[in-house]
Amino acid sequence: MEKGYRDYGHDIDNTDSVLEAGLGFAVALDKPGGFLGRDAVLVKRTAGSLTKRLVQILLKDPEPMLYHAEVVHRDGRPVGYVRAASYGHTLGGAVGLAMLESDTPIDQAWLDEAALEVDVAGQRHPAVASLRPLYDPQMKRVKS
Repeated sequence: MEKGYRDYGHDIDNTDSVLEAGLGFAVALDKPGGFLGRDAVLVKRTAGSLTKRLVQILLKDPEPMLYHAEVVHRDGRPVGYVRAASYGHTLGGAVGLAMLESDTPIDQAWLDEAALEVDVAGQRHPAVASLRPLYDPQMKRVKS
């Protein structure tokens, strides 16, 4: 969970585009002969910035636990929910993957410029979110 690896069928499914799921790097749009779904990916890419994104989210308080289906709020407004979560020992708190939606493009600035909170059992807890893995985002440790 700390590396942000996706589990098909739980974190992502056939209703999510590879771009929304953060897996655009895994598709070769120039593959000879193409691939099933290539045209849909091209349409989504040319449509502009994404307003639906899977992000990694970390509670700032190390005590509450995330499981799944907790509502994520941005500046007090619900914007999505946690799809999967566990305790991130290297990050020191509960970490999860959350699908967020907005009327405006979701990028790292959108995540950073507002107060994010996750509702855990009826109590909101401050959180941080990232489009990249919060643990080892440059993939240096995996390769060592």
